[in-house]
Amino acid sequence: MLVLAFDTATAAITVALYEWVPGEGAVRRGTAEAVDRRRHTELLTPSIARVLAEAGAAPETLSAIAVGVGPGPYTGLRVGLITARAMGEALGVPVHGFCTLDVIAWATRRDEPFAVATDARRKEVYWARYDTFGSRVSGPAVGPPGDVREGAPGDLPVVGEGAALYPEVLGGADPEPLLPTAASLAELAVSRLSGLPGPELLPPEPLYLRRPDAKEPGPRKKVTPR
Repeated sequence: MLVLAFDTATAAITVALYEWVPGEGAVRRGTAEAVDRRRHTELLTPSIARVLAEAGAAPETLSAIAVGVGPGPYTGLRVGLITARAMGEALGVPVHGFCTLDVIAWATRRDEPFAVATDARRKEVYWARYDTFGSRVSGPAVGPPGDVREGAPGDLPVVGEGAALYPEVLGGADPEPLLPTAASLAELAVSRLSGLPGPELLPPEPLYLRRPDAKEPGPRKKVTPR
């Protein structure tokens, strides 16, 4: 099983290719990482091509595609989702979505309760709480940083970029990892597609959690002649 994974729901543009090898588990074949909030469109496709070339793998050999579905800002998030759906349709392979917060949680390998928070802008965070790295118990949600620990122990560890941005509210523990990596996404996807337990597989649809800033214009106001 050869799985291509990528996530553009945060400032990270991250791509990885992993293979399930009996007796070895998930084996990395190639990765590409970049952090740039404004170049998702420009960087994603070349990164995918580079990772496939690094592994000597043709697109036709892929078994599945895994993509982060957010939550995240509209512009960056749609780049990854549109690319994943287009590749899946062209290659005739399934496309599976994963919550980006679950991907960060998976990378921690923590086996005690904690939370993940990422930057939602507007002085808010996207967040979720976990019992362990593979078990989400609440969220995803969006709101002020104070919401992350509301109703939870005040010393609940919080990881992710949100914890680093608001240390006065969410600090007190090592916030790493700050951003998702496609390596963790690929490991998670390979694990789940191999029948092992973990976060749920999602359709490749965006988790925005709030309405986009842009709105359709309303009807024109009537002008009454004087």
